[in-house]
Amino acid sequence: MSRARVVGWAVVALVLMALAVPWFLWDSARLAFGLPLWLWWHVGWMALASVVFAVFARTDWGVGVEGVGRRG
Repeated sequence: MSRARVVGWAVVALVLMALAVPWFLWDSARLAFGLPLWLWWHVGWMALASVVFAVFARTDWGVGVEGVGRRG
């Protein structure tokens, strides 16, 4: 695993963590299909996180477990 891929996945993880809490929707009482908009944010976030995890598991499972090669 190259160092660039490790850094790339770290950036993706940080972005997902930053998007986990919809700060901008805290005071919003807007509804969509009968549910609060912040709840739909979490549904979308969970779908995105699931897709990202599936891609990670299929392509780069072992990051942080396997050592980074000296050439990477």
